[in-house]
Amino acid sequence: MATQRLTKHNAAMIRAGVSLLTDRGADALLLLLDGGTDWKRVSELSDATKNTVIIAVDTLEDLDGAAEAGLRPLALNKEKAPLLERLQEALLEAAADEMIRTNGEVVAVYSGFQQGRLDSISHLQLDERMRRFTVRDLQTLESSVPLKTIKAVVDLASQIGREGREGKPVGTMFVVGDTRKVLEHANDSGVDPFRGYNKKHRNLLDPKVQEDAKEVAQLDGAFVVTSEGIIERSRQMLEVSHEDLKMTKGLGSRHWAAAAITRKTKAVSVVISQSTGTVRLYQNGFLILQIVPMDKAVKWQEFAFEPPPQSTED
Repeated sequence: MATQRLTKHNAAMIRAGVSLLTDRGADALLLLLDGGTDWKRVSELSDATKNTVIIAVDTLEDLDGAAEAGLRPLALNKEKAPLLERLQEALLEAAADEMIRTNGEVVAVYSGFQQGRLDSISHLQLDERMRRFTVRDLQTLESSVPLKTIKAVVDLASQIGREGREGKPVGTMFVVGDTRKVLEHANDSGVDPFRGYNKKHRNLLDPKVQEDAKEVAQLDGAFVVTSEGIIERSRQMLEVSHEDLKMTKGLGSRHWAAAAITRKTKAVSVVISQSTGTVRLYQNGFLILQIVPMDKAVKWQEFAFEPPPQSTED
């Protein structure tokens, strides 16, 4: 169980976040922490009786006692993810649970540079992408495909987008749900490495199968995945009309196919862009969610500093 000390410095940062929250009239204060702490004290510092205070940590056990203190707990399960991905996940989950408005404002306090030390405050205006990802969207997704399956596929896609494979960028697509109808529009593009194996060895909720999928993702074609997370086919070429689709300029044939198949079926498509690593989720022909890879290394630049001339005045 991870912990985060509530030092004088960290307490001061929480108070500063509350001050900005009040000044801006924001919807909520989001504290992105590295572990559990003195929740009663956090509640007092953040004035949780008057403000919506969301506590985001990586594991559920680290949140023990937070709700009892009047805070809004949120377990991310993103322990090894980059900071900005954890922050984005916290915002998405908070919007999904109706803790914040999907077009509102949030003040976030977090450790941007040093673990365990709150050193950064951001005032976030939730943008168009967040507005599209509403509670209603989540309920729709869950009615056709279980949310745990979608989350597993999106997490896997995000990893592929960030890491590629063996240092090389990888682009691929997962089409989830309504499998029978999806396969009516699909043809093999080559030998399917998953064909012939039992469901246990094709279940994308299994980390071992996810590693296998990362290897196959380097090959042409889409994955067709059942609502339960079973890879029914891989290396599939989708043949579906693109008419009447409205897409952002610059997106390739993979994205057009992903959007089009969700117009023809009740499936959800998750696409990884090979050029940028961006993950996009389509449903009913529309872009529902976009995740930009955020673990690129920061490039620190040298800068020249010339001290000002010393003054002769006292």
